[in-house]
Amino acid sequence: QVQLVESGGGLVQPGGSLRLSCAASVSIFRINAMGWFRQAPGKQRELVARFTSGSSTNYADSVKGRFTISRDNAKNTVYLQMNSLKPEDTAVYYCKAEARWGTYWGQGTQVTVSS
Repeated sequence: QVQLVESGGGLVQPGGSLRLSCAASVSIFRINAMGWFRQAPGKQRELVARFTSGSSTNYADSVKGRFTISRDNAKNTVYLQMNSLKPEDTAVYYCKAEARWGTYWGQGTQVTVSS
């Protein structure tokens, strides 16, 4: 079992920045893939950014150059630094962890980009 606790969402103006955090209840060395997805109203959940095996990363085309995923192994935490935010980035952001024994989701954190 892996528990994921997200934080850092909120309301920000277009062009602003936010940093999301996802703390895992187990060592992230034991997790095969970990990252961030988002779901806007009426849309399917989509990949934003994630670490895959080793330190490889995947980013959605829509966030490349604006968002950066990083991690602190000592804190078992993955971060998502979001810069130059746009209204279309508004969504609930979910942390996901894929372990050998199962897949786990966080509770989600709302990000709203609006003036």
